Amino acid sequence: MSARLDTLRVVEAPEGVELGLKVAGPLVRSYAFLLDLLARASIVSGLSFLLLLGDVGLAFLLLLMFTAEWFYPVLFEVYWRGATPGKRALGLAVVRTDGTPVGWPESLLRNFLRTVDMLPVGYATGLVSCVLSRDFQRLGDRVAGTVVVHAPKRERLPELAKAQSRAPGLALSAGEQAAIVEYASRCEGWTAARAKELADHLEPLTESKGEEGVKRVVGMARWLEGAQ
Repeated sequence: MSARLDTLRVVEAPEGVELGLKVAGPLVRSYAFLLDLLARASIVSGLSFLLLLGDVGLAFLLLLMFTAEWFYPVLFEVYWRGATPGKRALGLAVVRTDGTPVGWPESLLRNFLRTVDMLPVGYATGLVSCVLSRDFQRLGDRVAGTVVVHAPKRERLPELAKAQSRAPGLALSAGEQAAIVEYASRCEGWTAARAKELADHLEPLTESKGEEGVKRVVGMARWLEGAQ
């Protein structure tokens, strides 16, 4: 029973680092869904003046209603770090099961399968799936390989734009150089804690940890890219 109540999951990210994810249960997810439902209803209500344009206006309004219903969550999840406004208000986010951000395929799949989760009425299928899943995944999440988690508050990264170009103090293989360049290109999309955690693994190379370690990795990436 205690294992069932423990919502903290430890997963290994592609970078080989273990991340702790606190999965969100069906109750808080329901609140987030209701907030998003109100937001979508407000959008459609605000555009109801289109009905004054007759059949053309009605056609536009129906198109906007379709877009709001199916692409509202997808666009926010892809471009807003896995969170719709409702999820963001409650500190939730959708991620892949390995802790990495969701992309178009996962978001489209999990949201379009919402029609199945709605069956037969009142999201019964989705609720049963959540209750039976260790990670509270509805059917769409299981198929898409996603999970809804309590997102940690984002701490600001150091001012990476000011990171000085610096040559690595050790000889690096082509793969190691590529990994450093990739780190620099992606780290601004991570939480500060995760960026520091990954940079700390390079302490033998950077001779530093924390924010300074992040800056040095970014500086080495710039040197490797020729930004001297």
